[in-house]
Amino acid sequence: MTYNVEGLPWPVRKGRGTALKQIGHELAAMRAKGTEPDVVLIQEGFRDEIWDLIDESDYPYVARGPRKGQRDPNVFPKGERPDFRRVKYRRKGEGLGKWGSSGLWVLSNHPIEWVKSHAYRYCAGLDCLANKGVMLVAVDVAGLPTPVEIADTHLNSKGASGVPRRRATEAHHLQADELKRFMQADRTPGAPLIVGGDFNVMHSPERFDHVMRDYPFEVVSRWCHARPKACDTQISYDGDAPWLDTQDLIGFLDGAAVAVTPIAVEATFDGADEPVLSDHDGYKVTFKLTPRG
Repeated sequence: MTYNVEGLPWPVRKGRGTALKQIGHELAAMRAKGTEPDVVLIQEGFRDEIWDLIDESDYPYVARGPRKGQRDPNVFPKGERPDFRRVKYRRKGEGLGKWGSSGLWVLSNHPIEWVKSHAYRYCAGLDCLANKGVMLVAVDVAGLPTPVEIADTHLNSKGASGVPRRRATEAHHLQADELKRFMQADRTPGAPLIVGGDFNVMHSPERFDHVMRDYPFEVVSRWCHARPKACDTQISYDGDAPWLDTQDLIGFLDGAAVAVTPIAVEATFDGADEPVLSDHDGYKVTFKLTPRG
């Protein structure tokens, strides 16, 4: 499950500490019924009360993405670096330093063997106050011959960034390029892969297409839309491109030794079985993981 928990600090948001603890309580209730997601990818877990969510949920393994002070080398080699003025709208948060971490967390029922992360160098507007990035974890799933690698990310927003759309889109494209280069360099070749997070692509074919360009993972909603009998899809979509109806995406890629196949898709924390506790619903995909050979 990927879930943007809206854990923004005061005074940007008020009352979110209580909501974060309640999310943890609801995850624990799922656990009591045996319906909890095996892995939860969290975005916007900025507030200290994120620890209440983690403690309440009782997941045995926890990993954290880039912290506030993490700085990473430029992934673009000299001669290929973009012509992007990194501080252009200071009054909208650019150039004021990082006021928060990436807000990325992974909670898992399965042991986490290792964690790698990258803090994005490029950003636009208010998004620059958070150290947004990507984290990659390897989880050891019993019965599989190799770990499953899972990535969690959060890309630059659109209107919420407070800067012109063109500026926000350019930063989003650069972060997507950083994501691709990080994954190419740090992912284990041939490992089964699941990717999730808040990609901020809703109603933006331009953003979605750039994320997918030159990147090998398939998006679950697009894969299931093309194969309606292969997935138990319990989410209603408006149109012919359900992957553009949401900010949140989950993707996957077969490994050399493990096939990855989505078999069910559902919304959580949408007011049905769980209360609405964020400005995003949870997005849950069930995968069948099959050893090859």
